[in-house]
Amino acid sequence: MSAENVAVIKGIYDAFGAGDVAGVLGAMSPDIVWHEAENFPYADRNPYVGPQAIAEGVFGRCIGEWDGFNVRMTDLIDGGDRVVALGRYGGAYKTSGGAMNPQAAHVWTLKDGKAVAFQQYIDTLAVSRAMSG
Repeated sequence: MSAENVAVIKGIYDAFGAGDVAGVLGAMSPDIVWHEAENFPYADRNPYVGPQAIAEGVFGRCIGEWDGFNVRMTDLIDGGDRVVALGRYGGAYKTSGGAMNPQAAHVWTLKDGKAVAFQQYIDTLAVSRAMSG
């Protein structure tokens, strides 16, 4: 089922890029456990449990605090029930105007065609510098 899992994760990134929040959240299990990277600004509420908590605590903050916030994951690595995504984030922090382009990795865990866990890894220093201007 690993090819299907890669397709689910690709669908999440495609939906996110198109602004289809319902499409992103619909690919998640109702009890998904989401972890932002240690020292990332939105890790303050880790773990986020459930799509609504993620929508409010992560996506809402990203969209509200960054101009042009985007996630460009260019490689998806098939690990069976885990899919690793590699790429970069982009955007400019509204308060400081500082731009970011940090490397990022995401580890997704899937079960029965739904994302049940997420772990973010990112260059938090680059994000902090953008937020500081």
